[in-house]
Amino acid sequence: MRDDDDPARPRRRLEPLPLATLGIDELRAYIAELREEIARVEADIARKDSHRQAAAAFFRAPAAED
Repeated sequence: MRDDDDPARPRRRLEPLPLATLGIDELRAYIAELREEIARVEADIARKDSHRQAAAAFFRAPAAED
């Protein structure tokens, strides 16, 4: 049971694998999968940041003329 005053713990996105049960080749394959996922997430961050910057530039007040 959680008390309302306790801070919420962030949800884990990935469940850790039991590394002790994996061989070296399996661990290397796992690292490759994780790197692919990191690259996918970084690309999505870049895309969203680009959209945010474009929206900010569009809605920015025009510069005052002297």
